[in-house]
Amino acid sequence: MSHKISFGTDGWRGIIAKDFTFDNVRLVARAVAAYINEEAIGERGIVIGRDNRFLAEEFAEAVAEEFNKQGIPVYMCCGATPTPVTAYAIKLHQAAGAVMLTASHNPPPYNGFKFIPETAGPALPHITKKIEENIAKLQAGEPCEGYSLIPAEGRYGALVAEEKPTTGCTMHSPFEEYIEHIATIIDLDTIRQAGLKIVIDPMFGAGIGYLEHILGNAGAELEVFHNHRDPLFGGTLPEPTGKSLEELKQRVTAGKAHLGLALDGDADRFGIIDANGEYITPNQFLPLLYYHLLTVKGWRGPVARTVATTHLLDRMAAKYNQPIYESPVGFKYIGQNLLEKDCILGGEESGGLSIKGHIPEKDGILAGLLAAEMVAQHGKSLTAILESIYQEFGRLFSERLDIHTTPQQKTAILEQLKDFSPTELGGQPVIDKITLDGVKLIVADGAWVLIRASGTEPLFRIYTEANSLEQKVRLQQDVKNKLDLN
Repeated sequence: MSHKISFGTDGWRGIIAKDFTFDNVRLVARAVAAYINEEAIGERGIVIGRDNRFLAEEFAEAVAEEFNKQGIPVYMCCGATPTPVTAYAIKLHQAAGAVMLTASHNPPPYNGFKFIPETAGPALPHITKKIEENIAKLQAGEPCEGYSLIPAEGRYGALVAEEKPTTGCTMHSPFEEYIEHIATIIDLDTIRQAGLKIVIDPMFGAGIGYLEHILGNAGAELEVFHNHRDPLFGGTLPEPTGKSLEELKQRVTAGKAHLGLALDGDADRFGIIDANGEYITPNQFLPLLYYHLLTVKGWRGPVARTVATTHLLDRMAAKYNQPIYESPVGFKYIGQNLLEKDCILGGEESGGLSIKGHIPEKDGILAGLLAAEMVAQHGKSLTAILESIYQEFGRLFSERLDIHTTPQQKTAILEQLKDFSPTELGGQPVIDKITLDGVKLIVADGAWVLIRASGTEPLFRIYTEANSLEQKVRLQQDVKNKLDLN
């Protein structure tokens, strides 16, 4: 094969049978195995998880076989396993890392290959760069450090650690251990006393059974749907956004439930519907959670957010004299801050979060349980808690616009962005310009606009946060006019 395999913000993804073929998956597995062996940690083994997509089991078998051929033992997760649970299994086994086969919230024809290193958080760019270099060497037939072909033996063909079976693969379900760990983080007793009624939509994905088990055992009255395997995801995307959760909204309001909780295809992102049927955006939920951690749990510590995520977190951190760490888009940078900066919360506007005491990987199951804990402990809806936050810290209005261009337009606008430094925007002076990831302009009253280009499409994303709906529209239109993006 000749085309370049590259790792984006969360791994390599491709269309099944076109790009995501068995040959390519084996190639990437060999490149990851070479990286692990070069780091001299191969004897610790690798965890393999997968979601509910087409041919998931067969792809997982192929990956296991390639690792075993490089002398690396495998912990194969039984059945579909969420990304955060697969990551947690690294800690359970003190493994060298994990491979998660998932395309997350992408359309049904896609699958993906995500490498999670020994930290149990997303791989940082220096790791994925090394894997990409290994792929290129293997494609070209060049020597690749850490790679050597071991003659096949047994089921997978591997030399294995003594405590593992001679087939080279231990079938393992980290379900119970993950649930025991979650019980140390979530106040299940308070949930039990609150008598919550919750509707759950795992969107046919790998998260089926997790929220149901934990909340059911905590005494919540549950209604669950879309809780069987469907590689076509009911003909839609397994992405829990306001647009895709209409049925969950209807079931919550019709059943007079306290909450509706949804998970994406690999359960690392969340969707939350409040008792009134309102979709709670990640930019609303992250401040809710930080407020809860600060005021109810009494935690103190910094918060990490991406450059595209709400500054309401900044206002809270300022009041409690805590640092805030801004990172490029991509949870790998959030995970790094959770590990290195002792943050009590890290999150992004696209629906990923984790907290102190958990793994530095985004976890939709954790998010849903924290939502239930909040409703139980505060004794009121998330919307009502939000109103209290707005009264104390002010309300902000966030939105992302996706604007399609031609490839030629994209090139021209990218060139223009290099020197894009307007002195005013939306009728206010620009007081700061941040080029951490795209171009972010902050105006005098704290409102801001971020312009980011898609890495794969002729597309620009304009993120805006303002103090009123009117200001939000003014800022959006002004940026579009200045960059000729109308």
